[in-house]
Amino acid sequence: MTLANGRHYLAIPGPSVMPDRVLRAMHRPAPNIYTGALVDMTHTIADDLKRVARTEQHVAMYIANGHGAWEAALVNVLSRGDKVLVLATGRFCVGWGEMAAKMGIEVETLDFGKRSDIDLAQVEEALRADKAHAYKAVLSVQVDTSTSVLNDIKGLRAAMIAANHPALLMVDCIACLGCDRFEMDEWGVDIMVAGCQKGLMTPPGMAFVFFSDKADAARESADLVTHYWDWRPRVTPAEYYRYFDGTAPTHHLFGLREALDMIFEEGLESVWARHATLARAIWAAFDAWGQHGPLELNIIDPTKRSTAVTAIRATAPEGTQLRNWLSETAGVTLGIGLGMGTDTDPAGDGFFRVGHMGHVNAHMVMGVLGAIQTGLEALDIPHAKGALDAATAAMSAA
Repeated sequence: MTLANGRHYLAIPGPSVMPDRVLRAMHRPAPNIYTGALVDMTHTIADDLKRVARTEQHVAMYIANGHGAWEAALVNVLSRGDKVLVLATGRFCVGWGEMAAKMGIEVETLDFGKRSDIDLAQVEEALRADKAHAYKAVLSVQVDTSTSVLNDIKGLRAAMIAANHPALLMVDCIACLGCDRFEMDEWGVDIMVAGCQKGLMTPPGMAFVFFSDKADAARESADLVTHYWDWRPRVTPAEYYRYFDGTAPTHHLFGLREALDMIFEEGLESVWARHATLARAIWAAFDAWGQHGPLELNIIDPTKRSTAVTAIRATAPEGTQLRNWLSETAGVTLGIGLGMGTDTDPAGDGFFRVGHMGHVNAHMVMGVLGAIQTGLEALDIPHAKGALDAATAAMSAA
């Protein structure tokens, strides 16, 4: 017998749950792409994306996923033979560096492992040692979706200032924009990349590159820039089609407009606070379960965890067995242990992730936790009692 009939819950770290309001906004005939409501609305979207990123500077919108945003960011400021410093705290900044290497950029990586954030002292030391200022950019993620670590971007800029290094600071916020606090201008970020399908609650298909005047100045000498990825025509389009270098992603724009309205109706600071409270409830549950048995939060220090996604360590193959049971029997899909394989568990079957980003509330989180507890019981995976009580206490204390 299955208990999965009914609305399936996608509790993965992106794409996130799509609000009914967003889906209704997208459910319409194709609009006029030359004049009228769509054109007028697009101008407001660019301005409001900057409000979410907390910047007064620039944003270019692309029809792309997050990997497209990575490429757009790289090609607009770098040339073949340039050198970048990649700060790896999981799979995704490694992937950004791999993309750069394929473009002919020299990549040096500081790898901090899968269970810790960036060591700022080590970064400062590396930058001080770069007397010739060979590093043209420092690449980091604010949140690595694979490990759920939250990096200190404000502290990273401070380390760069202490080292008196002029490199651009480039940050991937794909996993966390609109979930974890991010302050582009206050923290001195030169380039930030994001996508629409996580905290921005819109189906995958749009990506964004936010950039500073300093980054735009680097565009003058970049020899990797191509017609499509060039951000300048998109920021100050002489004609509407230049926003997207062709036909606009019309229905995505209607959905994104609705999602942004929802964020500002709640208030961005309140959105951050909601994510933090729900995340604490999830952490409390796993801490309780982990008192007996294999379940363990991947990031030990709660101040270094994202409030958008939580990575869990179990034992192989119990992580995958639990995910499969939840999907097939309970109607809940959890995230795979992406990039978390080990020598003894190459497929990462001892890991899984819980996404709690965007359009998520208390009863959704409690439902996921209840389903997980049911799966632990059904599969006879060792765990301690009291997890749901711990989650309830964490929420009620907010």
